Amino acid sequence: MRRLRRLLSQRAERWSEGVCVIEGPDLVQAALESHVDFEALYVDDDARARPDVASLIERAREADVRIFALANGVLDKVAHAVTPQPVLAAVRFSLSELSSVSLTGLVLVLDNLRDPGNAGTIIRSADAAGVSAIVLCGDCVDPFNPKTLRASAGSVFHVPLVMTPLLDAMTYLRERGVRSYATVVDAGTSYLDCDLAGLCAVVIGNESAGLGEDAVALCEERMTIEMAGRAESLNAGVAASLIAFEALRQRRGTTTS
Repeated sequence: MRRLRRLLSQRAERWSEGVCVIEGPDLVQAALESHVDFEALYVDDDARARPDVASLIERAREADVRIFALANGVLDKVAHAVTPQPVLAAVRFSLSELSSVSLTGLVLVLDNLRDPGNAGTIIRSADAAGVSAIVLCGDCVDPFNPKTLRASAGSVFHVPLVMTPLLDAMTYLRERGVRSYATVVDAGTSYLDCDLAGLCAVVIGNESAGLGEDAVALCEERMTIEMAGRAESLNAGVAASLIAFEALRQRRGTTTS
């Protein structure tokens, strides 16, 4: 149990082992459906008769996952979630190489994004909108942080995730004819008027500081989400979600009313 707590709380521990901990029936179900490599499944013994938990146990057995039943209260001492969960699992994770990603539409590039909730929201929206990949650059939050995993609602297992320096990412994409946009608060082209139907990359910056000028200079164009109220800027998760679904709308050839 000490190891599970370390995996939940320490990024270095997760990355040294290539293992993270997922909590709750929904995340475990998503991992099973995505054929993630399970190390083990841990179940609160008192919850084994619950229909959702019983179904997970059966699915895990079919996938030859090791299952450990723990006495009531043990998982509560391990879990990171505020609301104790009846199941958690240790699963192995891996990242994609940018060269292995099928570039068929929008690529979201996150530069120095620090909030795990924002990162999870972006991953979830990217999955829903059919984004090609998410590239994490600079001092980005760990995508396998427990909060990020929960916010992603399982989409972390569906979207290719790449970690690479921003310069390397933008150089690779430019050499392959991918149009690039830097998101800026103002003085950019409205995201509704940007060409997002084809191959394109949009760079989202840090929640508080946005994109630095060096990062903006790596992109071909500037993009702005115009606002009618007095807010200075949008939450990074909201901004990325709007852009992802605008790209989906353009790819489908629909029009706004």
